[in-house]
Amino acid sequence: MAKEGPNWDGLLKWSLAHSDGTSSNRNLSDEDRRWFMEAMQAQTMDVIKRMKEITLVMQTPEQVLESQGVTPAEIEDMLDELQDHVGSIDMANDLHSIGGLVPLLGYLKNTHANIRAKAAEVVTTIVQNNPTSQQLVMEANGMEPLLSNFTSDPDVAARTKALGAISCLIMHNKPGIAAFRLANGYAALRDALSSESVRFQRKALNLVHYLLNENRSDCNVVSELGFPRIMMHLASSEDPEVREAALRGLLELARDRKEGNDSSLSEEDDKLKQILQERIKGISLMSSEDLGAAKEERQLVESLWNAYYNEPSSLREKGLVVLPGDDALPPDVASEHFEPALRAWAANREAEKKADNERKEAPLLLGFGPSAVNTTVQSGSDADTASGQNNAST
Repeated sequence: MAKEGPNWDGLLKWSLAHSDGTSSNRNLSDEDRRWFMEAMQAQTMDVIKRMKEITLVMQTPEQVLESQGVTPAEIEDMLDELQDHVGSIDMANDLHSIGGLVPLLGYLKNTHANIRAKAAEVVTTIVQNNPTSQQLVMEANGMEPLLSNFTSDPDVAARTKALGAISCLIMHNKPGIAAFRLANGYAALRDALSSESVRFQRKALNLVHYLLNENRSDCNVVSELGFPRIMMHLASSEDPEVREAALRGLLELARDRKEGNDSSLSEEDDKLKQILQERIKGISLMSSEDLGAAKEERQLVESLWNAYYNEPSSLREKGLVVLPGDDALPPDVASEHFEPALRAWAANREAEKKADNERKEAPLLLGFGPSAVNTTVQSGSDADTASGQNNAST
């Protein structure tokens, strides 16, 4: 499908022609102002017009599109274009007013997995940091197909995209969080953590962490559902992001336990201790470069050990962890006993230069020289002597 964009070249030439580079408040003639407003309105109308055309295609039954030779790949391209348009919050909100939101949500039930995944990705763009569109999607029952795809879609990519859309839909959206919890969303998240897809695991762990921060009482829910055991398993994942996310979740549960709530891991403390010891061993064997990349993981292991066992881990003793607020450089103890050859040579050179300068400047420090009186007397004596000699010769 053809994709017509705004005439940015024309607008750029116009703006350059009406700018002298010295003032941002140059007065425009009525004709220029009218032309500019019409040009901007035309571009906006073109986007709305194009979104309406896409809406008509989305409203067309799948069988009819296939009979007209429209391929799934072309539908994906069309959704890509729509995603570009709704990247603006205003356009995202306008999609509902032109009738495009409901057919977009209908694409979540398309027979092609790639289209279901792409539709979820467009929904993600629409609702991200956009309370208005979040409410519109909720009112259009958009949570239902998203949850269905998240929990039971046979395609893991479609499940992952649906989870991403749900995360953005309920972010800072209390009605969305409530709907997710009522729909047994935590059980679905637990199943997602058992997936073989690393990306799916990451998204699920990140959403769990967000939900636990939003509602501390949910720590009891995730404990009862068996999340701690799964998180401990994922804390040994080969993927560093999964490990960190799992450790963050365990740390939330540990903090909840410290507050006196019943979400401890008392029955599995020994297993957790073994896992943390294995992580400490793995961190101890890391190269300098890997240690730098694993800074957050090292902090999480240290914090988690301290939270559960009320003592520093061996990472602290080995100097392999820097907690927030501990960024000061360690004291340079070794330099008191040993100096590298280059540093010692430089120090000796500085000492030699200083000694030479002191020797050169020594005469300037031995007093103020002959007194002015002596100088005057001596000058007078010399003058008298010279005068006597002259008279004698005369």
